[in-house]
Amino acid sequence: MTGKGHLVVIAAGGTGGHVFPAEALAAGLAGRGCRLAMITDRRGGAWQGPPEAVETHRIHAGGIAGKSFAARLRNGPELAIGTWQARGLLKRLQPGAVVGFGGYASVPTMLAACFGGCQTVIHEQNAVLGRTNRLLASRVDRIATSFKKSEGLPAEAQAKAKHTGMPVRATVAAISQHPYPALTADGPISLLVIGGSQGAHVFSTVVPEALGLLDDDIKARIKISQQCRPEDLDQVHRHYKSLRIDAELKTFFDDLPDRLTAAHLLIGRAGASTVAETQVAGRPAILVPYPYAIDDHQTRNAHAVDESGGGWLMPEPSFTPSALAARLDSLLGLPAILEKAAAGAKAAGKLDAAERLADMVCALLPKGGNGNGADEPDDERKAA
Repeated sequence: MTGKGHLVVIAAGGTGGHVFPAEALAAGLAGRGCRLAMITDRRGGAWQGPPEAVETHRIHAGGIAGKSFAARLRNGPELAIGTWQARGLLKRLQPGAVVGFGGYASVPTMLAACFGGCQTVIHEQNAVLGRTNRLLASRVDRIATSFKKSEGLPAEAQAKAKHTGMPVRATVAAISQHPYPALTADGPISLLVIGGSQGAHVFSTVVPEALGLLDDDIKARIKISQQCRPEDLDQVHRHYKSLRIDAELKTFFDDLPDRLTAAHLLIGRAGASTVAETQVAGRPAILVPYPYAIDDHQTRNAHAVDESGGGWLMPEPSFTPSALAARLDSLLGLPAILEKAAAGAKAAGKLDAAERLADMVCALLPKGGNGNGADEPDDERKAA
């Protein structure tokens, strides 16, 4: 199923959880011959999709969900201006379809697309529909979900929902070709700890203390890659040095796929990207949901992973050094448990999620097509 010549507009906010799946879809659609345009907000500078195939437009956008009354008053006009800007863009671009990935920029763009009669798709990354997508669910033509069970989907919208999975970047998808690394009785143990900008501090306090409680022979085998907030780097480095643990600490890993490939176990938050990437890679994870996430969606994500056998949920109140040390001691002492969880993670992942989503989008595109959403004239009309 191709979309050769048709223009598809992608709307996504500037955070990785929205941008990464948008990038994966863009790559898939570009491979099918689609032309692409991106509508984002001022935070949308993180785009790393195929730049030669994507023209980027920025509009005003502001969040309302979970905001204070003052913030809602301030962002309301931004939303109205953004919708007006998006409507003008879409009238000029005349896309064959518009795809929204959530985030602030999705609201005005997808509202404008619905008002303008465009073919529309929204993708939900989490196990519970975000408030943006709940607002749009009854208005759009198709809904793609990352999880088999998606809470918050309105009853009237369920017939147009389909489980496609969460698209991941090609560099992450490639990890699926690498088997889970063997964990031998005396070999190195590779741990990967990631927390994101908002959620990394708890790992900086709990993980080093937990590793300090392990037996010396296990500590000597550990090699840990850990993401830290800038203000935590020195303290965490000193802690690991005192424990004689081989640790590499950074605020951001630009080679995360390589580190995930080598990891025996990941410890991290339960954001949609983290969940999808560990599943596609086939790597087990201890997930600590960010407790302040809107609608507590990270807890639902982590529950889904736990139920699939691909990892373990540890709520933050229970994520103590002693509890984590006990969990690590049991897992690292029985490699078969980690291997089974790796297989469970891989079975739950959707390696072809980007292709499934591209299929959904291309099915909405007009047949034939001159690239701007209008059908090509047939042969008789051309001859005329």
